[in-house]
Amino acid sequence: MRKIITVLTGAGISAESGIQTFRDADGLWEGHDVMQVASPEGFAADPELVLDFYNQRRAQLLTVKPNAGHKALVELESGYDVMIVTQNVDNLHEAAGSHHVLHLHGELLKARSCDDPTLIIPWDKDIMIGDKAPDGSQLRPHIVWFGEDVPLITRAAEMVYDADIVIVIGTSLQVYPAAGLLQYAQPHCKTYLIDVHKPTGLDSKVEYIQEPASIGVPLLATRLLSDV
Repeated sequence: MRKIITVLTGAGISAESGIQTFRDADGLWEGHDVMQVASPEGFAADPELVLDFYNQRRAQLLTVKPNAGHKALVELESGYDVMIVTQNVDNLHEAAGSHHVLHLHGELLKARSCDDPTLIIPWDKDIMIGDKAPDGSQLRPHIVWFGEDVPLITRAAEMVYDADIVIVIGTSLQVYPAAGLLQYAQPHCKTYLIDVHKPTGLDSKVEYIQEPASIGVPLLATRLLSDV
């Protein structure tokens, strides 16, 4: 029976492909307070500003490609059942060829109804005021904004619980609810963290690999595949 690897990925793996994290050192997002561009209140106050913010993110995404870290996770599928839980809203895992990807915070290449959050459609161009969902409501980015529920968090916790191995890549897991996912790992589960920055208070049972994703993930993948 093949072992299950659950991978938790964050901004660090996508940054190496050229995806801008768009949060400045002072906490502003492209010069905007986060609540202006990533909250239901911000959207209600200035929908055009919010749509433009994500239109820029989407346009940039279409110019980049998966890196060696994304590709190494695909290679792991030759020996393991690999499930990816990502905090990223890009499609780079899918573009690399990963088959099982859960997006905790939504997806830039999808849009959804303002009235029905379950009405989600593929969308790879700008969203403009007046663009309608099939139910007639205004389209909005399929992104989980601050203050909104994270509907897939329960499924993500189940994926961690089912894992024989957990690999954390490019995220400090300091922001809830994602920060609580590791607590669902079972005692037998081996956990690895790949990131250039070592978080404070790291559990001694976690093996830390201080490398960027494009280097650390291929190294770990080679090790794990040699054990199959």
